Amino acid sequence: MRIRIFVTGGTFDKEYDEIRGELSFGDTHLPAMLSRGRCGLEVEIRTLMMVDSLEMTEADRELIAANCRRVPEERIVVTHGTDTLVETARVLAERVTDRTVVLTGAMIPYAFGSSDGLFNLGSALSFVQVLPHGVYVAMNGRVFPWDGVRKNRKTGRFEEVNGS
Repeated sequence: MRIRIFVTGGTFDKEYDEIRGELSFGDTHLPAMLSRGRCGLEVEIRTLMMVDSLEMTEADRELIAANCRRVPEERIVVTHGTDTLVETARVLAERVTDRTVVLTGAMIPYAFGSSDGLFNLGSALSFVQVLPHGVYVAMNGRVFPWDGVRKNRKTGRFEEVNGS
């Protein structure tokens, strides 16, 4: 079973730009993360965009959905910024019904060394292999249906809502 991974940016892939004193994007860290985690899965990685999720547009979300519908893989992981991850999940749930799609992200950039990204990526890759078709969010070792989760900005964690 081959798994498609779509990269969209978010904190997952941010780096600290010492010249400008801000976080910015370079190349995705996904290949290094998979190597570091000794991933034994057959994966196909494609970078769709490198944006902060607060800057993601509806056109960007449509692009993600179109790519999810277009690929032959039925199992897809999307790396995404955490601020609007659930909004993108909503669009995917409306437009991608014949696949298993798991969105994941990180609260701390992978480049910082203390990131939760490696753990979240590993969890997403595990969940995508066993869940039925649908759209899910994998964060902090848990998986949630897309419409039963929210980001708690006070705790920095995703939590269930609506009794899911």
